[in-house]
Amino acid sequence: METVAPFKEVMGEIKEYGGEAVKYCYQCGKCDTVCPWNKVRNFSMRKLIREAAFGLTEIEHEEIWRCTTCGKCAQICPRDVKQIENMKALRRMASGYGVFPAAVKPVRGVSSNLTAEGNPFAENRKNRTDWAKGLSVKTFEEGMEFLYFPGCYLCYDPRLKKVAKATANVLNKAGVDFGILGELENCCGESIRKTGNEELFKKLARENIKTFIDNGVKKILINSPHCYHTFKNEYPEFGANFEVIHISQYLFQLVNEGRLQISKEYMKKITYHDPCYLGRHNGVYDEPREALKKIPGLELIEMAESREQSLCCGMGGGRIWMETHAADRFSNIRLNDAIGVGAEVLVTACPYCITMFEDSRAVLNYDKIIQVKDITEVLSEVI
Repeated sequence: METVAPFKEVMGEIKEYGGEAVKYCYQCGKCDTVCPWNKVRNFSMRKLIREAAFGLTEIEHEEIWRCTTCGKCAQICPRDVKQIENMKALRRMASGYGVFPAAVKPVRGVSSNLTAEGNPFAENRKNRTDWAKGLSVKTFEEGMEFLYFPGCYLCYDPRLKKVAKATANVLNKAGVDFGILGELENCCGESIRKTGNEELFKKLARENIKTFIDNGVKKILINSPHCYHTFKNEYPEFGANFEVIHISQYLFQLVNEGRLQISKEYMKKITYHDPCYLGRHNGVYDEPREALKKIPGLELIEMAESREQSLCCGMGGGRIWMETHAADRFSNIRLNDAIGVGAEVLVTACPYCITMFEDSRAVLNYDKIIQVKDITEVLSEVI
């Protein structure tokens, strides 16, 4: 009996979105022409929308889990069909019944880890501040200007800890008044929500909101576009409205105001990759580029698919926790795009993107051909 209510609730959502698809969808297929999946295999969002509209979707099928929620289909759709909402609703139904294809099964372990330790890696919550040892990073106290929220990857992943350290270095050099809450924080919950586990997302979000309010947080500075999007656009669903700033926006402000002094040259050709959840979903394109352009010697080269047309790295929509065959990885294509325009460094501003690009760099044996850097790492090198 426990599955009846969720089934009715989710089917109601699918009927709502599906009804819109029946009424408004032209079946024009524009969504398929821009979907990054069609760079590596045959995939049809148009077909999934049609199936959802008529209640023909098989929730056992792996296709409903392919959407990375990159937003390209929503951007081009002439009738505002709710593609992402449909996929999320279908995944909620599949999750409610425990129906996970083989490639999606790791999501179960991630859910357990988030429940137990508040992070997806099953790392001890008490170790969340280990990255900050020896960096003069304070514990957040009411009255400080910013809560710095590194996010799970920057707190626990060895490669991404370097980004957290670089961020702290930049903020300290600029004299920014900030602190961290460490083990009091949870994962923002964005990725697990995209896999259909709405209840766990709500639990994580409510606990975070209570922690922020109890500690007097007003402004939050964030590295991950996924945390940024969630705090800015989804936490208000719970009546929480914090001022949320992505680090790339703040870096430009610090440099532009003269608070961050650049003292070294960066004599390299770089290209900037727009993360989906920073760019398409939130419209942040100019600030990271303008911050990079302030660095002497740096040559910024654009890839063909940039800004609104940026190619997804493949890890959004909860796919960061799912298995993706090596031949299906968009990140391989993106590295070749960067090398193709003559870049020596691929710069971005998202831990998911960095994770995928570093993995592809190793698999493709590009270690000596191109570097992958977060924008904070570049700024940290030249101050």
